[in-house]
Amino acid sequence: MAEHDDHDGTGGTGGSSARTPAQEESHEVRRAVATGLAALLGVGLAVGLVLGGVALAVTRVAGVGDSGATSSASDTGSLYIPRFEDTGAPGGPEITLGGSATASATPSQSPSPTRSEKPDGDLTLNAGQTSVAPMGQIDLTGVFPTGEGAVLQVQRFAGGGWEDFPVTAVVSNQTFATYVQTSTPGVNRFRVLDPDSGTASNEVRVTVG
Repeated sequence: MAEHDDHDGTGGTGGSSARTPAQEESHEVRRAVATGLAALLGVGLAVGLVLGGVALAVTRVAGVGDSGATSSASDTGSLYIPRFEDTGAPGGPEITLGGSATASATPSQSPSPTRSEKPDGDLTLNAGQTSVAPMGQIDLTGVFPTGEGAVLQVQRFAGGGWEDFPVTAVVSNQTFATYVQTSTPGVNRFRVLDPDSGTASNEVRVTVG
């Protein structure tokens, strides 16, 4: 009776797991692909973490969503308004207006038909006009209670001092009256003087022109 041989024609056993060169090459390719995919995944995660950190830092620097900063700015504005109102309370404008009012009341600032300075003693002078045309009549009147019969000299201010004007007035019943005429344009300043006692009246101003 003949015996059967269990070996195949290649000389190996039927359950052998040996790989062919083609199978070995295919296995290496799959392993390389898996390694590459793992590396790409790791790089992607690292890049994502870096970009997330940069975005967070930019958000903090820009102050996006910082409600504390908004609240602080609002509080500062609300505190600033009362301070501004308090600093506007001092009476600076009153001081300025007071200076202006004083300057306008000064005799040198505006012509006046009445006494513009304190008279010397009780000799006072008034002008009947505040402005006249050139050579227009300027009526001068006044009182001199203690100068009965005195001859008063009319004077005009010119060249930095008082000069005699060619007009006089006699005191009668404690009063006097006369008039002057001039072609000098602008503000003319007049007064009367008692040469005997040296008493001078206040000045009056009349604009000619």
